[in-house]
Amino acid sequence: MDSLTLGVDLGGTKVNVGLVDADGCLLSSQKSMIHASKEPEMVLADISTGIEACLSKSGKEAKALGIGVAAQVDRRGVVRGSPNLGWRNVPLKKKLEKQVGLPVFVTNDVNAATWGEWRYGAGRGVDDLAVLFVGTGVGGGVITGGKLLTGCNNSGGELGHITLVYDGRKCHCPNKGCLEAYVGGWAIAERAQEAIKSLSTEGRRLLTLAGGIKQVTAVTVSQAYREGDLLARLLVEETGRYLAAGVVSIVNAFNPCVLALGGGVIEGIPKLIQIVKDTIPTMALEASVEELKIVKAELGGDAGVIGAAALAQELVDKDS
Repeated sequence: MDSLTLGVDLGGTKVNVGLVDADGCLLSSQKSMIHASKEPEMVLADISTGIEACLSKSGKEAKALGIGVAAQVDRRGVVRGSPNLGWRNVPLKKKLEKQVGLPVFVTNDVNAATWGEWRYGAGRGVDDLAVLFVGTGVGGGVITGGKLLTGCNNSGGELGHITLVYDGRKCHCPNKGCLEAYVGGWAIAERAQEAIKSLSTEGRRLLTLAGGIKQVTAVTVSQAYREGDLLARLLVEETGRYLAAGVVSIVNAFNPCVLALGGGVIEGIPKLIQIVKDTIPTMALEASVEELKIVKAELGGDAGVIGAAALAQELVDKDS
């Protein structure tokens, strides 16, 4: 019988747990909010509850657990820092192994999702893949030569923080001008609010949809764009150009065979994929785009769970 593994996707407010087979099929899942305090011990209890619910739904057992965390994680499975959870130097691997009695693999959430897309999603069959997830923030991951790019301190692949504009828009990281500061959901909201202030007549539809300028979000822009609003269209086209400029840097640097775009912003404004596809051939190095395919990520919100479980499967395979 195939060995089954658990995958956990831990964000700043939610935890998603899934039981996954060796073919990447999700057999059962459990999603819940984490404890409001975000204290490690309370969140660990939430993870345990999710695991128990997931296993009881399926009536099966797991051989290992993989967890992707919205954090910087070192090679020992210690969460070095997580702005969303407020954690610093939490020995997550050690704590989880003690709590669940299984071998545990800990990684960054986007690396887990990248691995999932490579093994079972948009990157199947290639050894060189770049994945860019554009949501509230922007995260990425790179598979090169069939291996996950981890870097010196296990924090490689932070594609959302490549610099687009020197001394540009302030990012949530220490830098200015990052890709995230132009195309992340929070940045689209900021840019939309600024546009409404300077173009009050053109911004009326966005204001009406949101109910107030501070309530305008990337979702508002997406909705107005689908309704044919002119200012929303301009914002989407501008976002597409910024995104394409970032993708050019990624494509030139890593020369992937496939570049997959995913995340909430891409789901809400799929036109961005077409803008990138149309722009890249004229801006990237010719050799970098000869074999390149730009596609939509396939696993959606389950990519992190499936990828984390697949990384746990590697632990099982090593031991067998």
